[in-house]
Amino acid sequence: MMLPTSTYRLQFREGFTFDKAVAILPYLKTLGISHVYASPIFSAATGSTHGYDVTDHNEIDPAIGGREGFDRLSAALKQHGLGLILDIVPNHMAASLDNPWWRSVIELGPDSPYARHFDIDWRERLTLPILGKPYDEAVADGEIALKFENGKPVLAYFDNHLPLHPDTIEGITPETVGDLSGDRAFLEALHARQPYQLTFWKTARKHLSYRRFFEVTGLVGVRVEDPAIFDDVHRLILELVRSGQVDGLRVDHVDGLADPKTYLDQLRAAIGPDTYLVVEKILNGEEVLPQDWPIEGTTGYEFTAAIADLLSDGSKTAELDQAYADLLGAPVDLEEERRRAKQVMVKENFETELKGLVALAKKSIHPPLDDEAIRDAIAAIVIAFPVYRTYINKEGIRDDDRRLLEQVANDAKTSSQIAESAINAVLDCLFRAATSSNGAAEFTTRFQQLTGPVTAKSVEDTLFYRFNKLIALNEVGCDPAEPVGSVARFHDKMKARVSEQPHGLLGTSTHDTKRGEDARARLYAISEAPDVWAKAVARWRSMNADAVQQLDDGPAPETDTEWLLYQALAGIWTGEADPKTLASLKERFLPYVEKALREAKRRTDWSDTNEAYESAVLAYAERLFAEENQAFHSDFDATLKPIMAAGRINALSQTLIKLTAPGIPDIYQGAEGEDLSLVDPDNRRAIDFTKLSQALASNDQRPWPNAVADGTAKQRLIAAGLALRNARPDLFASGNYQPLEITGEKRDHAAAYLRSQGDDVVLAVVPRLPLGLYNQDGSQTPDWGDTAIVIPADLTDRRLINHLTSAETTIGETMRLADLLKDCPVALLATA
Repeated sequence: MMLPTSTYRLQFREGFTFDKAVAILPYLKTLGISHVYASPIFSAATGSTHGYDVTDHNEIDPAIGGREGFDRLSAALKQHGLGLILDIVPNHMAASLDNPWWRSVIELGPDSPYARHFDIDWRERLTLPILGKPYDEAVADGEIALKFENGKPVLAYFDNHLPLHPDTIEGITPETVGDLSGDRAFLEALHARQPYQLTFWKTARKHLSYRRFFEVTGLVGVRVEDPAIFDDVHRLILELVRSGQVDGLRVDHVDGLADPKTYLDQLRAAIGPDTYLVVEKILNGEEVLPQDWPIEGTTGYEFTAAIADLLSDGSKTAELDQAYADLLGAPVDLEEERRRAKQVMVKENFETELKGLVALAKKSIHPPLDDEAIRDAIAAIVIAFPVYRTYINKEGIRDDDRRLLEQVANDAKTSSQIAESAINAVLDCLFRAATSSNGAAEFTTRFQQLTGPVTAKSVEDTLFYRFNKLIALNEVGCDPAEPVGSVARFHDKMKARVSEQPHGLLGTSTHDTKRGEDARARLYAISEAPDVWAKAVARWRSMNADAVQQLDDGPAPETDTEWLLYQALAGIWTGEADPKTLASLKERFLPYVEKALREAKRRTDWSDTNEAYESAVLAYAERLFAEENQAFHSDFDATLKPIMAAGRINALSQTLIKLTAPGIPDIYQGAEGEDLSLVDPDNRRAIDFTKLSQALASNDQRPWPNAVADGTAKQRLIAAGLALRNARPDLFASGNYQPLEITGEKRDHAAAYLRSQGDDVVLAVVPRLPLGLYNQDGSQTPDWGDTAIVIPADLTDRRLINHLTSAETTIGETMRLADLLKDCPVALLATA
């Protein structure tokens, strides 16, 4: 296998096409990238902004250039010596009339050749939750009518023109549709004869006849566990791999599949051993990637968590906890908040899935239990789940999964009032999946497909917007309850990567991260100065107090939301307060605020919006950008200057680690510059590649402090680091990882390690907790005093070259940080 030495993620759509990708390939080659990593390129729903709502797995989307455009990109990639990794979406497709398979299912129901392609419960009519009100009201209001389209009658609901089963259209002609549309009894009878039933979208959580992606009813689960359906979904994908146009695949949401291990075995057999293969998989806590999966690793969310651990100040956690508690009036019980969020999610938002599990469990629980007991037991186990899922299949249950389920069951018993007998009965169903033929196997599959969505929606998309102490830690792959600030723990995680996934991706920004990597790097600095931050927030709240509105259900915004808003704004603040900059920031910030409020699900949410509350909070947010609010702008900017400077140092440390740690560095589009994005869609904005290319061409000879100050140092560091990786691919692909001891007065402010293979050695040195090291403007060299790295005896007297400054040094028993970092904040040394 020709491993990537680096990947560069490109987001197609919204104006970015294959031909535009061709135009930037010279820049990517100069930067040092080895492989382009493309978002989904297959045909997606009309107007798709991301491509994960696939409508045709076997057609390259004409909206981004079609097959001809892809072939031009493929030829250009080969011309520049670049590879291609494709993001594929086997778990779900768009439940859209644009999708010919889905359209066939709507028209023909169980008679469709694609009826079994989707995860549909055909014991009833297919539910289509597209109505904006209950069905009877929609009919009474004349919103449902008959029309003719392409020579056939359709049932029209606004822009949704639904096909009718051929056996039900007799007597419907272009001449009769007008009269029949006004005949309510006829319409209701016609609707009753269809293989589908139109339903109010808000009732989908209570009743839905198909598996969806998370809570998104517009994405329907696909049964790729069926070999024939696997073939249908992957036909073009495999053609592109076998033709040599595609060098690697990234599997989206692997935990949503019925049996990830079997799927990956089948995919690996189809693509061969030389195709690079990674999966989107979130590893929680101490969870380890299953080592029998035939893949190179994950997309790297766990690496983001390791960086957060290293760059946050754990010594001041208690101080930050107290500041946040003082703001709220009481400490936050984070685990109780997590439990509540999961309880709401599993019992309300995923009510239809829970009902389905109860029905399946009843078939194999003996002696029988009533529905309520089974329901409460399943819910208690799901709520207690600490990871996304287990991987029980027809081959049996792994020891790790057995231990996990037993622990989860014990936790469920102690944290709830549910009878032990009911929990034990559900656990027994899960354990019997591999051998049972009476429903336990399907129950276990559906159970395992539920725990992940519940965790994602309750933690990442609820708790992360409710617990705002330090939002840099509220990131995909992270857990704000985990301790931070341990250099030793970081080194342990990196050493583990050498054996567990040495070729997995090292991601710090993706299309799904809650904020850009440089925004997080900046916000980590708040952990170093909780008192400064708390006092600042108190000042800003006072300055903007007259913008808080008193509503019947409380103040808007509440204090916790104010704390969130100031942190989120700190992450994107540019240091400029001119009208144009403020207007641009506001345009990006207000949609984020709306999303944050709805994801928190406290006083408003996506399905039941509280317009008065949202309007009040958005008005407060707008006030932050008002030209007349100059006193706030001045105070905010002055407070942020040292935090922004510290953030740039953190960003360089984060980047150098990504370039040298075990794994393959993944650069998200534009993140080689300063990535101060908010959550999607802000992180999918168009990238100015001309500006980036010009910066790369002009930045080589400038002093590092100047590049650090203006935010261009990271791109320069990436180019230097990738050049070294490209020159020594074997060392980075299979070399050892060795932590180095640091001594002296500032030892807690740095981390260092070696990557080595034989006599070939790379030494990486990064600062951490920079707020206490640098002056406010970040331009001064820190006083490292006697701080030094202890060098292993077998490396002394070796000559190393600093690939960032070109300085040469001979290694002694120790290396002083004052010498190593005098010209550049980070150091990247390698044997000559």
